[in-house]
Amino acid sequence: MEGDEKALMREQAFIGGRWTGAPDDDRREVSDPATEQVIGHVPELQSPHVEEAIDAASRAFETWRCTSGVERADKLLAWYEGMHEHAEALARLMTLEQGKPLAEARGEVDYAASFLRWFAEEARRATGETLPPEDPAFAIGTTRQPVGVAAIITPWNFPLAMITRKAGAALAAGCTTLVNPASQTPFSALALAVLAERAGLTNGEFNVLTCAGKRFSDTACADDRVRALSFTGSTQVGRQLLRQSADTVKCTAMELGGNAPFIVCDDVDLETAVDGAIAAKFQTSGQDCVAANRIYVHRSRYEDFIQRFAERMNAMDVGNGFDEDNEIGPLINRDAVEKARALVDDARDKGARVIGRDQGEAPGARFFMPTLVADFTTDMRVSVEEAFAPVAAIRAFDDDDEVIAAANDTIYGLASYVYTQDDARIRKFLRNLEFGMVGVNTMDITGPHIPFGGVKQSGLGREGAHAGMEEYLETQYYCIGPKR
Repeated sequence: MEGDEKALMREQAFIGGRWTGAPDDDRREVSDPATEQVIGHVPELQSPHVEEAIDAASRAFETWRCTSGVERADKLLAWYEGMHEHAEALARLMTLEQGKPLAEARGEVDYAASFLRWFAEEARRATGETLPPEDPAFAIGTTRQPVGVAAIITPWNFPLAMITRKAGAALAAGCTTLVNPASQTPFSALALAVLAERAGLTNGEFNVLTCAGKRFSDTACADDRVRALSFTGSTQVGRQLLRQSADTVKCTAMELGGNAPFIVCDDVDLETAVDGAIAAKFQTSGQDCVAANRIYVHRSRYEDFIQRFAERMNAMDVGNGFDEDNEIGPLINRDAVEKARALVDDARDKGARVIGRDQGEAPGARFFMPTLVADFTTDMRVSVEEAFAPVAAIRAFDDDDEVIAAANDTIYGLASYVYTQDDARIRKFLRNLEFGMVGVNTMDITGPHIPFGGVKQSGLGREGAHAGMEEYLETQYYCIGPKR
């Protein structure tokens, strides 16, 4: 580990602008998923620590909410500059604890930083309205007010970007934040805290708590001072958090599971569609909520597509993310490998063709060789479960109505992809696909300027874009009557 990485890698939590440790017997190991070697330890905070952080964030809110949009923007921009200054160290730290290939980690650093710049700009634009009164002696309108302390629970697959996308919006709105990063990837979050501290967020505006997710959520959800909760993770956990938040009627934002369809019509350039499908499936080793899970290809192009996809898939290098040649890294833990194996075995037992290299070639216990499950049917687990692994399922379709119905046959509604050159077809898919996001002839659907989010059981609310601050702002109406 190089000097810059060591400076960013903190083995303490960040509460109220102070670095907080824990006794040796209250610490948690963090391991490199590629080698399974321990890379460090973080405090296993208890409920009193969470309460301490809520106290700090509540005190900080009384000051932070009164700062101008310009002041908030300046600190977010300083944080953004810090991320760029230390981009390589952040990327290497991410690969170390998360496993993704270094090229992808570098891309995530840029992506994560872009949210800080975006919301720095949006901080100046949280404006209300002047409304026309029925009586000209009155003045009426609205202002936007920050909701208060925001609890933020983030996943391990994008350990930087999921924090900046949420915390950037909350801080820009005038809220203070409590971040509970995934237990597998705390060091990326703590590196962000180092840079936030250097940017001037030193009074409890931004807190990072390394503790069990349930302990954090139980304490935060029960405390009425925590007025907003933002979560990215599984639909199952999201449902539980919504139930917990109901008692104190919190503002909630949920980015939950996905089961993205990738539709290839008969009029496409097949190489372009294969390029898109490979990228949409295998980024982050398939551990991505917008990853293509179910690929539907028009029957007239089906076997040709399978051949080209399989050739590309089987040529992908699998291994440690620090090797610049590798395109697929490890899965986050051995349980993920076992789930991937079970999905493939279930499909094979039910008649699917399984295409790919032998799993015996996997370079370690947490690796899974990329696999294509052809001719999947709706009774197979790969049809209904989010794989979160380099496992793609594919089947043929005959007409647009059929594939739209098949694509929509899921409880999820996050991302979807369509490849066609026909404008009328595009409009039909956009009207009828039940997904919050539709990529047409592209898989590149994310960025700070887009409203990221899903429908159905894929979540509530939107992150990024102008909508990103809405979860952290309340509309206050005022009516000023004439003086008597």
